[in-house]
Amino acid sequence: MSANFSKRAVSGVRNLHPYQPGKPISELERELGLSHIVKLASNENPLGISARAKAAIEKALKEVTFYPDANGFYLKQALANLLHVAMEQITLGNGSNDVLDMLVRTFVEPGDQVVCAEHCFIAFPISAQAQGADITTVPAKDFGHDLPAMQAAVNEHTKLVYLVNPNNPTGTWLRERELKTFLQSLPSEVIVVYDEAYFEYACGTPEYPNAIKLLSEFPNLVVLRTFSKAYGLAALRLGFAVSNADIADLLNRVRQPFNCNSLALAAGVAVLEDKEYLDNAVEVNRAGLMQLADGLQKLGLSPIPSLGNFLCVDLQRPARPIYEALLKEGVIVRPIGNYGLPNHVRISVGLSEHNTRCLEALAKVLA
Repeated sequence: MSANFSKRAVSGVRNLHPYQPGKPISELERELGLSHIVKLASNENPLGISARAKAAIEKALKEVTFYPDANGFYLKQALANLLHVAMEQITLGNGSNDVLDMLVRTFVEPGDQVVCAEHCFIAFPISAQAQGADITTVPAKDFGHDLPAMQAAVNEHTKLVYLVNPNNPTGTWLRERELKTFLQSLPSEVIVVYDEAYFEYACGTPEYPNAIKLLSEFPNLVVLRTFSKAYGLAALRLGFAVSNADIADLLNRVRQPFNCNSLALAAGVAVLEDKEYLDNAVEVNRAGLMQLADGLQKLGLSPIPSLGNFLCVDLQRPARPIYEALLKEGVIVRPIGNYGLPNHVRISVGLSEHNTRCLEALAKVLA
């Protein structure tokens, strides 16, 4: 007789639905036998790898038989110099999702409350549910965070509040004044997890905050960033948090040893020095957002304004059939019904020719 292992799992995991990533190109090739596929589903950098990062990886390959530096000294040093923080304030992760999970495991026990917004990045509630947290999801306002309502949801059991700026998958953003007002309204022991995965794309926008500059004023703030987006290292899984040193010390107690591999660490140091690459990525994204927004509006659609490297758009009908029809045209976008938006898709910015291909395919299937 076989055992019922589901009953042996912790309660938070039994009813958990796993994260659904964007469909890989190789999977669509296997399923439909297509080639020349355009993937605009996972908010990846379309430029390819930085030449400096590639050279650093090739050099690091010589030592791939050795374990990596468990403390990531040189990457922490480079980040500390760039961000004007102490190395002791930095926690490295296997992607920023890894650090997000560390925060939940470090501070949340079963029955503790966490607060997040409707339509927020789904990795946070997944980690919180697995830990047995009581998740309070505050309804969105104009597809973004309703900060007064989130503040009102905080109670004596609240451990973490999660903000995403710009928000994924909707692209909406918080202004510095409203962020500071929100932080000032919270009890000092409530930790605010502030996810800036798309910071490099957004940081030139008037009133958009640089939360790392707020750390000295708000020691309960933890800022997450990543190398997966503008820095073009998604496959290497490299992210980090900046916080006060006490929080970083606690996170590093639960951080898995060698969670960042040698190739990622070397590439991260190198790409931080490649300002030309970053500037080009930001400019390509700026032009691509305009191209996609203009093309979608010509199709009679109204995308949500975005500061990320993607647009979220209401197709005015169930999105899943449109998504599947686009797959047959060799175009991968992201349906986001699992975010409570069944009529919306999220379209990542690609190169100009990728964006054109997507718009043409969308016009075809909508017709």
